[in-house]
Amino acid sequence: MMMRNGQRYSVGVRKPDGSIAVMEDTYISMTDKHPFLKAPLIRGVFSFVDSMVLGMRCLTFSASFLEDDPEEAEKEPTKFEAWLDRTFGDKLEPVLETIVMVFSFVVAMLLFVIFPTWIAGFLKPVLPHASLLGLIEGVIRVLLFIIYIKVISRTPDIARTFQYHGAEHKCINCVEHGLPLTVDNVAASSKEHKRCGTSFIVYVMLISILLFMVIRVDTLWMRLLSRIILIPVIAGVSFEVLRLVGTHDNALTRLLFIPGMWMQGLTTREPDRDEIEVAIAAVERVFDWRAFEKQTFGLDFSDRPSDVHSTLVDIPVVDGKPVIENS
Repeated sequence: MMMRNGQRYSVGVRKPDGSIAVMEDTYISMTDKHPFLKAPLIRGVFSFVDSMVLGMRCLTFSASFLEDDPEEAEKEPTKFEAWLDRTFGDKLEPVLETIVMVFSFVVAMLLFVIFPTWIAGFLKPVLPHASLLGLIEGVIRVLLFIIYIKVISRTPDIARTFQYHGAEHKCINCVEHGLPLTVDNVAASSKEHKRCGTSFIVYVMLISILLFMVIRVDTLWMRLLSRIILIPVIAGVSFEVLRLVGTHDNALTRLLFIPGMWMQGLTTREPDRDEIEVAIAAVERVFDWRAFEKQTFGLDFSDRPSDVHSTLVDIPVVDGKPVIENS
């Protein structure tokens, strides 16, 4: 479970022994390093890249606790794993992160950009109007994404990830509605949230439909090239829509939130109490929710103790890397 507040972020992991390991570190985004990247329409692209990088860092941290599992600890490394360790040494972790990110991007491009465009091309001769090609391509893209989410959610690890995703939203909704951050209050809160990254993906797909219904080219390779070139533009506009929905509450933003809310029904699940505890531990490490409640709602919860009753294990960070002592 990752929680971020400005440049600070925390990760909470439920260890096999039942305790909660919590790591806190800082991440300076590209838009913070280079303020000109905060300009509207371009900040969305770099914010997305930052999310990918930080997400990989957090996943790598959580995966390191597999070694605490006795069954995993007894397994001998494969020949390939041993070769990787010998070849890259201390640089193995960033190398693997880069490989995974590049591979994920390529697969996403093939599955959700190139494949729908190629399939829709077969229908072009029978369409009554050329603008319908962009609509059909977009519908195929949305259906593929839904099928993809449905398929991967059947695996236990992804299903649990979606439960933690729900716990993250519930914690934020709990605090933003003026409730003390307790397991019971979090459990009763909504698992959908306006600023969710899933909504960003939905806006990307919907805006691409509208854009490609207007931009029409005749040849397949030109259509593919236009889809790839316009990805930053679509991502930039989608990010601005997400910001609008997340920071304003009116009839328009409530309407725009509906597609994202529907999609979050696929990417979030109801968490159990243990998962909510991990989420609360991660929130409390980087966010003073008591001060927020007092400043926003005038409610004083300063004397309320944490509702996390599991043992917390502090994970120190040295030179940007968490130091994990496996038991």
